[in-house]
Amino acid sequence: MNAYDEYMKGIVGPMRSELTGAGFKELTTPKDVQEHMSTASGVSLIVINSVCGCAAGLARPAVVHALNELEVKPENLVTVFAGQDQEATATMRGYFEEVPPSSPSIAIWKDDKLAYFIPREQIESNSMETIKDHLSGVLSQVVSS
Repeated sequence: MNAYDEYMKGIVGPMRSELTGAGFKELTTPKDVQEHMSTASGVSLIVINSVCGCAAGLARPAVVHALNELEVKPENLVTVFAGQDQEATATMRGYFEEVPPSSPSIAIWKDDKLAYFIPREQIESNSMETIKDHLSGVLSQVVSS
């Protein structure tokens, strides 16, 4: 591992643990993504994580707070890290090619298809509370339907 990779690993560690500490499984390789997507049943909440400020101040906190509010949670919580685990992220994005690549972003996967997608544009232009409420509402509908 070169000095840059080592440096970035140290920088993004807390960004990764913010989600893994909330119960998310990190998918760091294309194989991890393919395995999850081919075997997961029920609803998957997929967070495409990022090092940007809107991921740190808006997306990750909104996701964690939304999950804490839900009575019925998605069966699967997974994340890929854009810019860090590039091949895994590209593989995940291949499952919902109908939406442009966006990070951070939040995808809800159900019945082998994309049920809902929140792109970066809807994250960076809103408050954390608004994103949390939006995600909570959508998840409540998708999980219980």
